Parts: sequence; structure tokens; C-alpha cells
Amino acid sequence: MNVIRYIAFMPLIIAFAACSGTESDSVEDDVLVRVGASTLTADDLASNIPYGLSRDDSVKFTRAYIRTWIDNKLVGEIAARNISDTKRIDKLVEDYRNELLMWEYRRQMYAEHAAESIPVDTLRAFYEANKSDFKLKSPLVKGIYIKVPKDAAGLSDVRKWYRSDKAADIDNLEKYGLSEAIHYDYFRDRWIAWEEVEAKIPFDFGGSPDAFLSRNKTFETTRDGYVYLLSVSEYMPSGSVSPFEAAAESIRELLMSRTRVDYDRELRQQLYDQGLKDGDIEVHVDLGLNDAKQ
Repeated sequence: MNVIRYIAFMPLIIAFAACSGTESDSVEDDVLVRVGASTLTADDLASNIPYGLSRDDSVKFTRAYIRTWIDNKLVGEIAARNISDTKRIDKLVEDYRNELLMWEYRRQMYAEHAAESIPVDTLRAFYEANKSDFKLKSPLVKGIYIKVPKDAAGLSDVRKWYRSDKAADIDNLEKYGLSEAIHYDYFRDRWIAWEEVEAKIPFDFGGSPDAFLSRNKTFETTRDGYVYLLSVSEYMPSGSVSPFEAAAESIRELLMSRTRVDYDRELRQQLYDQGLKDGDIEVHVDLGLNDAKQ
């Protein structure tokens, strides 16, 4: 396990072990709990404690984890002694394990052999043939967003720069944003969802973002000691067809999903054919697989 992680939680684990005590000196030093033949060690516990918890939260998590572990093991021990048909359970476990192995293998094979990217021409061709499927449910915008302290130096210049189309003003704004701004985002060169912008600004824009965007190209508000500035250079309303550059990633994911299904089908057929060739598979009935290529 991660040594740093173990060291970080060792004082807490030692404290738990010291408080709980042990009933047998023969039990290993790092064993915290035993239920039947199963043991929970300090190493097991430390590897399951999430990072970032306060000491109090770590104590609560540890207590809950140990109790859950005990309950699960105890019920398992009792069930194993009282359920007569354990062979059926073992068969279910084996089947489930095989399913997991199968899916993981197919996932890895796809990751290794499938194309990492789909040509832009293919994406665009799909977009052109299915434009009606890419109508926007909410607006897209291009522009500039910046958040600065309300007492920041040069704020009057910022108010001028963020509205400007001049390269020199944008350059000044970039430099200012890197050194003085709390948040700065230049997105005049790409479409982003209005919701992403709206979430950054503590202001009620109303129930119709299209109405707001159709009336406002620039916006400013002050809240809790900060000034929020937004400049919208382009706006695409709800209901319009999404531009290709905004739809490209979703198209890529869709086509990759279809590619994965096809690849998975081909992989299973290849494995089946190879198994027959190597003698690992013997089939004495007509499954129709050679013709169907399933």
C-alpha cells in the first residue's frame, strides 16, 4: 500500500487499537478485528480511509467501516454454516467472476486496438447528415469573463478592455487577468454552454437566458467584494442548430460507442474461430455461428 498514506493514518489506527485492546497476545500486532478466520489489519483499514478527512471525520469513518466489516463478515460466517446449498453459491460467484474477467478483457482489447480518434471529415459528414438532431436546448456563447476584487487597481482599464476587439486591449486584459484577476476566461474563440458562464456569476438572470442574451452584450455586477464582468461577442439561441465545433465531441463519443460495439462483435468471433482452430473448443451441434458471425 501507499507508505505515506499508512504513516498519515497510523496515529489514529494505533489509538483505536490501544482503546479496543486485545483478548489474545497471540494475535498479530497489526490485526484490529477478527471474525472467525477473517482478520482486518491496520494496513487494510488505512488503505480504505479517504484522503482529506479531518481527524474527527476519520474517527467517524473508521468506526463505521470497522462495524460494517464486522457485520458483513459475521453474517457471511453464519450464512456459510447455515446454508446447505453452498455449491450453488460457489457457482454464482464463479459465473460472476468470469463475467467480470470477460468484460475487463474486452475493454482492454478495445482500448489497445480501437482507433484513438475519428477523422474530422467523418465527424463533419455525420453532422451534415444529421443536423436536425443537434438543436440546442439552451444557448451557446462566446466571449470574455473576468472576476476581480472591487478595489483592484486598474479596474477602469479592465472595464474598457473587456469590451474591446482591439488586439492590444485583449493583450492587456490577458496580462491583467494572469496577475490580478481571481478568475479569467477568454472564450471568444470557442462556443461554451451558457450554463457554464451563468454558474460563475452570483446573479439571477431570470428564467429565459435567451431574453437576457438578446438584450445584453456586456454585463457587470458586484457581490461580496468582487466585480463580475461578462462580454458576449457571439450568441446562439436555444432551438438553433448547434455549430459543428460544439457538437463534434458528442458526435465523436457516439461514433466511438458504435465502433466499440462492432469491435466487440468482431473480437468475440475471432476468439471463437481461434478456439476452434486450436482445439480449445469442441462443438457437436450446429450453432450457426460461422455463418452468422456473431
